[in-house]
Amino acid sequence: MNRYETIQEIRNKNPYVGTTGDKYYDTVYYPEVGASEEDIYVETEFGDRLDALAYQFYGDVTLWWIISIRNPNKVNFGSIYLSPGSQIAIPQNISDIVDEYRNLNEL
Repeated sequence: MNRYETIQEIRNKNPYVGTTGDKYYDTVYYPEVGASEEDIYVETEFGDRLDALAYQFYGDVTLWWIISIRNPNKVNFGSIYLSPGSQIAIPQNISDIVDEYRNLNEL
């Protein structure tokens, strides 16, 4: 899933902020991903990454953000790597999460 497929591209019109004409994306909104009885819990090992876990459990590396949002106290902001020995929750009902993401970011 391309997270940016529904996000509006904007061109910079302000010559005092960056380069005029530069392209960037509008704000992206993410759904809340709370605990569920269906969650799977795993203990991370050295070298575990969010994208690799997303591929292992969802078959799609681009869904790493679901695991990240579900585990805000276990994931370091700005990194896809996980600390070894952390127990993290892997949400299983991702179709509802993806649908909510799309609804939040409709044009």
